[in-house]
Amino acid sequence: MRYLILSDLHSNMTALDTVLKAAEGRWDKAVCLGDLVGYGPDPNEVVDRVRELSTATIRGNHDKAVSGVADAEEFNPIARAAVLWTRERLRPENLEYLQKLPKGPQSVDGFSIVHGAVFDEDEYVFSPALALDGLLASPTPVTFFGHTHLQGGFSLRGEQPDVLHFRPAAGQPFSTLTIEPGTTYLLNPGSIGQARDGDVRAGFAIADLEKQTVEFWRIPYDVEAVQQRMTQAGLPEPLILRLSFGR
Repeated sequence: MRYLILSDLHSNMTALDTVLKAAEGRWDKAVCLGDLVGYGPDPNEVVDRVRELSTATIRGNHDKAVSGVADAEEFNPIARAAVLWTRERLRPENLEYLQKLPKGPQSVDGFSIVHGAVFDEDEYVFSPALALDGLLASPTPVTFFGHTHLQGGFSLRGEQPDVLHFRPAAGQPFSTLTIEPGTTYLLNPGSIGQARDGDVRAGFAIADLEKQTVEFWRIPYDVEAVQQRMTQAGLPEPLILRLSFGR
């Protein structure tokens, strides 16, 4: 079974459409690690598409804030403005869908999905020290997480976790990780809607754990088209500009 691993879509329908086109025919089921909404101009379109895909989806912090499950007051002013803008525009059935999304971790056919950390869905896992508890306590050998928008992850074989970085070779859309027996993994597919690693392309993963492989993809999309819609919508300028730099 091949799984399409989506995360941090952030209301960016152009990026999501491009990802789905690139991945067409390469996956059997999809999962989403949360943050369908926030930041971008297309909240209803993204939620509609995820619902059409019948994904196993968990909630992210923006999903909680937009739908009223959590308080947006903890967000910075720019992110909070996007939350309020999104909340006003989501159709009632999509707001209800976000409200009912389950909390991670959830198990999916032998692997796990979380938004932030294994023990705290809102925690950012940036470093080996932050990853260690999750690696030690993960309910499955492979766990996919999001939230940081940074494609890569961590592995543990023995006592010290290793940092994993992925960058496709020139002319290639993806790089491949081989899952090693006796090793535990926390793997981040990257963000579809708002990259933060200096690479403006959309990031996602395709996992075939029966064959012990995970492909980490980067796909270019029409960033300017998204920025134009954000400008027309009156979304904060810093959110518009950051898409040009992948930060």
